[in-house]
Amino acid sequence: MASISARRLSKELMEIKNDGCPVGINLIKADDFSTWWFTIEVMGESLYQNEQFTLQFRFDPQYPISSPAVQFIVTEGKQAPVHPHVYSNGHICASILGNEWSPVLSVIAVCVTLQSMLASCKEKQRPIDNDRYVKHAPENPKKTRFHYDGECQCYRIIPIQDLTIRFL
Repeated sequence: MASISARRLSKELMEIKNDGCPVGINLIKADDFSTWWFTIEVMGESLYQNEQFTLQFRFDPQYPISSPAVQFIVTEGKQAPVHPHVYSNGHICASILGNEWSPVLSVIAVCVTLQSMLASCKEKQRPIDNDRYVKHAPENPKKTRFHYDGECQCYRIIPIQDLTIRFL
């Protein structure tokens, strides 16, 4: 019997193949139910006009109960967009990939949300803690807990067990 994850991903893949992707989003790789790749492009006038980015989705056996690990690909000549919610290593600070994830969200819904995030950007800049975060970031973005504040700045929360406390 297929797992819940495999059944859900099979359904999503069938919908993509039958209905296609929204404008500006293309499935480029879905060989299995562990990793999918999409290209994403912002349509119309934006800071990212004529730019194309590649998203990687990694699914664990708990999908869709747990969110996929989603990041922009930054290898093979590909770059992550310069955006206040996107680190230079491709990790994305977006609440729907963390504490606001819902099992009703689909892969395409995540792509459309990220496309909209790029379209609404007013200034190309990295998150304020980009260099520090990238230097210490885990390979899997799901292993970072982000704080989402009203200013749309992202801060990595360091678990207490990772802190070294010195007493004078």
